[in-house]
Amino acid sequence: MSRAGFEDEAIECASQAMLVVDPQSDALLQANLAALALLGSTRDDEIPLRFSHFLGEGLSLWVSFSDETLTQGQAWSDDLVLVDMSRRQHAVEVSANALADGRRILFTIQRRDVLETRRNRSEARRQHRLGHVGWERISQVFERIEQQNRLILGAVGEGIYGLDAKGQTTFINPAAERILGWSAADMVGHDAHQLFHHSHRDGSCFAVQECPIHASFSDGQVHRVDNEVFWHKNGEAIAVEYTSTPIFEMGRLVGAVVLFRDIRERQRAEQRLREALNEVEQLKQRLEVENQYLQEEIKAERNHHEIVGESPAVLHLIRQIELVAPTDANVLINGESGTGKELIARAIHASSRRSDRPLIRVNCAAIPRDLFESEFFGHVKGAFTGAVNARMGRFELADGGTLFLDEVGEIPLELQSKLLRVLQDQQFERVGDNVTRVVDVRVIAATNRDLRAMIAEGRFREDLYFRLNVFPVRSVPLRERIDDIPLLAGHFLRRASLAFNKTGVRLPLAQVELLKRYAWPGNIRELENVIERQMIVSQDGRLRFDDLLVAGARVQDSPPVEQTEAGEPVADELLQLKLRSNALAMLKLTAGKVSGEGGAAQLLGLKPTTLASRLRKWGIDPRDYKRKR
Repeated sequence: MSRAGFEDEAIECASQAMLVVDPQSDALLQANLAALALLGSTRDDEIPLRFSHFLGEGLSLWVSFSDETLTQGQAWSDDLVLVDMSRRQHAVEVSANALADGRRILFTIQRRDVLETRRNRSEARRQHRLGHVGWERISQVFERIEQQNRLILGAVGEGIYGLDAKGQTTFINPAAERILGWSAADMVGHDAHQLFHHSHRDGSCFAVQECPIHASFSDGQVHRVDNEVFWHKNGEAIAVEYTSTPIFEMGRLVGAVVLFRDIRERQRAEQRLREALNEVEQLKQRLEVENQYLQEEIKAERNHHEIVGESPAVLHLIRQIELVAPTDANVLINGESGTGKELIARAIHASSRRSDRPLIRVNCAAIPRDLFESEFFGHVKGAFTGAVNARMGRFELADGGTLFLDEVGEIPLELQSKLLRVLQDQQFERVGDNVTRVVDVRVIAATNRDLRAMIAEGRFREDLYFRLNVFPVRSVPLRERIDDIPLLAGHFLRRASLAFNKTGVRLPLAQVELLKRYAWPGNIRELENVIERQMIVSQDGRLRFDDLLVAGARVQDSPPVEQTEAGEPVADELLQLKLRSNALAMLKLTAGKVSGEGGAAQLLGLKPTTLASRLRKWGIDPRDYKRKR
């Protein structure tokens, strides 16, 4: 075999891919078997003559590399890429030599992944040859570290221990012994991961190949972790944060040093801080809502400490308030609309030991049926559609204070049992929550409905009624406290003067008498509205209420005696019928009141004894016309 033939055969059988290329004409002139395999082809395949076909997006790098080779005669690179016939990319290491003609280049190419595998195998064989002698040197490294830093290792408060590349402990400082409960004799020479890092916080297995500490042995990187646990010798989980730093000796990765600290106390402090911040946030929300209620009370301009009036009915009411206010008994206020039930509730709260806490008012008639539970007890975020934030309920807001349930008869029957539980146990859960909350709330309820009739109809729970009706209070209608009208009218006049900035407006006594002769079906609220309306329309500084009495048909200056068109009196029998009919109308209007201010006798212009005599004669009992309470 000639020398040239021998060289051709050697190149053809070489394990490295070898290509001859003419860069100027972009021609692939020659390729050995290894090169064909790298390019994904065989001798039988038709190979493109253009070399750039195999360069893909790395064409510019190959051009620069070829120029360097032709200029300097040779070149080397490990950041080039070849694309095979299947368009797969291969990162390659290339050695290039310019041939004698100065035009062609011989590329010797090796895949980088194959080279990396070969180098790893070679390193493993070399480590194996080193054997025991090599590991003794590594052990000496850790001994030297411990000797040089013995004072530091003993003084620091953090735990420190060393590991060799097998994961066995080489040294441990006193702080690590104290934190872990394992002594140096327990740990040195043993697998630290199996001793105290074998499980996650929940007890599940922590595979050693997943351990960040052991990862330092393979990737040579520093690993920092702040959310794992080490296990004490007694089985207790110790929350730790640690840093695993690799150690190199003569360029070789021989192990790692781990520095860790016990963060349990810090976590407890952080938890206490979170709880404190959460409590502050809840208190902030509560104060904001309480402030809103206080602002509403200020805007209402109500006198919480005094109820206007001197009539026997009012004096009796005040006495009842004085009796029940110092206690925590639930109160049920019953009365017609407009009689001042909320004012009574505020007076009870203002005179109680809870007066420094807010009175939280709930208008039960204004709450949609499906929001009652959330309104009373609150809800957590996501409890239902639209619950984008957690919210405190009225019971929670009223903790330590008073909850006023206005129109309590409007509470749906299905919610009454839950309300009963809170009244009995002072406990509840927010909607969507399983945490039981305890409150100290006094409940004052009010209604203008007959709850006993609702109980008979099955629309109100009897046990809830008795729980609310511990101390019943009746809010007296205005027609039963006629003597208080002058005081009330004066009170509302002063308030209206301030509100409308109209001073000097007077209420003549004659007009006060007219007010006393009206039936007031809207009670005190109607009186207040009438005063404000007349304050607005008053032009001469005097209030007048004549139109009010015409509308109420209350004034009767004399008995209505009808006459004929000729002016002649009617027959006595017809007159008696008219008198009887008129007396019945007045009894109905005055709710059976015969004598006294605003009574039927006064309105008919008769003496009470005269009217009483006529009623007996006609067989009429005034008690039959008293309104049911």
